[in-house]
Amino acid sequence: MSLVLTRIDNRLIHGQVLESWVPSLKANCIVVANDKVAGSTMQKLLMEASVPKGIRVIIGMVDDIQAILSSEDLVNARILLLFATSSDALSAFRQGVSYERLNLGNMHAGAGKVQCSCTIALDPDDVENLNALERNGVTIASQCVPSDKAVSWHKMVKLTKR
Repeated sequence: MSLVLTRIDNRLIHGQVLESWVPSLKANCIVVANDKVAGSTMQKLLMEASVPKGIRVIIGMVDDIQAILSSEDLVNARILLLFATSSDALSAFRQGVSYERLNLGNMHAGAGKVQCSCTIALDPDDVENLNALERNGVTIASQCVPSDKAVSWHKMVKLTKR
């Protein structure tokens, strides 16, 4: 198994992932770690139906992702791993999902969140989660599509503190 991208994007599977990231990384498998989607047959079907043939889709609960990624079925897979939130990314990491880089794709604004860029809004819990991942050696940057320059999440946070 090769994790070719680990990404937080609250939209999970969508156009940027399918049209930009999958071809650029030559990913042949998308793994979604999200309890809400994994628990909804309808949401799972809709996500699976949006993915072109030839790309495997696996949707599982965050607590099950380590076991899914360790499966012999995925030994030769080039996996794009998607989380909806920083807490899910940290939880999976603490359960043994090993990744060195984390891409911040889209984190919607909401109550208590500060807009850091046009696609990233963070609250204190997000900052704490990202700091914890970074302390464990994970490099974190925002990059919407492969052709964009990756921007350290720290630079985005500094811009909001002016």
